[in-house]
Amino acid sequence: MSGHHHHHDDEHHHDNHYSDMQARVRALETLLTEKGLIDPKAIDAIVDTYETKVGPRNGAKVVAKAWTDQEFAQWLETDATAAIASLGFTGRQGEHMRAVFNTEDIHNMVVCTLCSCYPWSVLGLPPVWYKAPAYRSRAVMDPRGVLAEFGVTLPEQTKVRVWDSTAELRYLVIPMRPVNTQDLNEAQLADLVTRDSMIGTGLARLPQVAA
Repeated sequence: MSGHHHHHDDEHHHDNHYSDMQARVRALETLLTEKGLIDPKAIDAIVDTYETKVGPRNGAKVVAKAWTDQEFAQWLETDATAAIASLGFTGRQGEHMRAVFNTEDIHNMVVCTLCSCYPWSVLGLPPVWYKAPAYRSRAVMDPRGVLAEFGVTLPEQTKVRVWDSTAELRYLVIPMRPVNTQDLNEAQLADLVTRDSMIGTGLARLPQVAA
């Protein structure tokens, strides 16, 4: 599936639609809040949990298992949707998945040039910068420049491969396993996996840096 390196002329149409949808959601939230049917603080807490805890932690568990279980890694490479579902991670915007593996020769990076397609079930809610037009255009045109802004400098010989996430297919980057982690178990390895490393705008943490 070659879903990368494409520039879409109708990008602004999706921006308009997305902004309109945001406005509708905000209006509905305001109305329900005024009627006392929802608590904005509760919604914020749910969003924060999905964005920073539940979602990315699911993906981290997938990566850690791929690092420690060769059979699972092979399954993930051939049928990511089924492999991820076997761990219980399914649901909205994660129905069709493909895992792309970083190596010393290839670094994978994910973008959605049309809107903000993102695998919620394994990464939670997309970060604000992922949805920004600047990232969506520059990730395709100047991926190394974008990586540098995230503090990632790759060897010159490493190729950067950009994958365009769509409504039909979403991508999960499997970062390279850090060195000196042979004595760590799956849970400890999962702590080294960051959200950005699974988008491709970051690398997995080194053991001594992990919290």
